[in-house]
Amino acid sequence: MTRSRDILGLAAWLLVTFAAATVGSRFMPGEWYASLAKPSWTPPSGVFAPVWSLLYLLMGLAAWLVWRREGLRGAAPALSVYLIQLCLNALWSYLFFGLHRPDLAFLDILLLWTAILATMILFLRRSRLAGLFLLPYLLWVSFASFLNFAVWQLNRGAPPAR
Repeated sequence: MTRSRDILGLAAWLLVTFAAATVGSRFMPGEWYASLAKPSWTPPSGVFAPVWSLLYLLMGLAAWLVWRREGLRGAAPALSVYLIQLCLNALWSYLFFGLHRPDLAFLDILLLWTAILATMILFLRRSRLAGLFLLPYLLWVSFASFLNFAVWQLNRGAPPAR
């Protein structure tokens, strides 16, 4: 591969990945989230943006490494699952913060976790580094799953705010 093709490919995978981040960021926590009961182990709000920025960067790099090694045709199954998990990722913010439905968001995050694991396995088969780049993402979404569940359970009787 040529250097310019590598650079364009990297830019494209980062663009696709951060596009999902942008969609998800349209639905911010706001007053509704601030009013919810949360477990004592909820991270401060200032932690989320830097963590997610790093995770999206690692995700984009992982997709690029797989694409670079096998191309779109060779890596189509792995990159397809990658794109599915990006959609589930963006959907979570809409369900949780947009619709105020932690119950539906929890179902989504379980699907997301499964899709991340599948992506990681498929990426590991093509590039060890690409698969390892997804490990922090899988761990963070594992933590986020517990947090989502706890918030849902702590606020079960509360009607969703509109």
